Amino acid sequence: MFKFVIVTDCDRASGFRLAGAEVYEARDAEEARVVIPPLLHKDDIGIVAVNEEYMLSLDEKLMDRIEKMHRPLIIPIPSKLKEMDRHTYIERLLRKAIGYNIVLKR
Repeated sequence: MFKFVIVTDCDRASGFRLAGAEVYEARDAEEARVVIPPLLHKDDIGIVAVNEEYMLSLDEKLMDRIEKMHRPLIIPIPSKLKEMDRHTYIERLLRKAIGYNIVLKR
């Protein structure tokens, strides 16, 4: 069975640990750029959830490699700093995943 791993800041880490996830803390985006690459080579990791602001700080070469990988799946954790409509966020994730813009209606 593959593990679910979180790369997040100190404020969110405790909550994820309480939920039973393996957590790697990074104080800032610079530290996250050091923590994330080794996780991509571990055979026992299936999903890595990363703070959205940390993902945005990764260099283009690493992001290209992440997008081409089948495992582990790297998913962003929405930023707590900006307020975003849930539908907008889901539409953006769907567009990235399948390449099409799907509009969600109520």
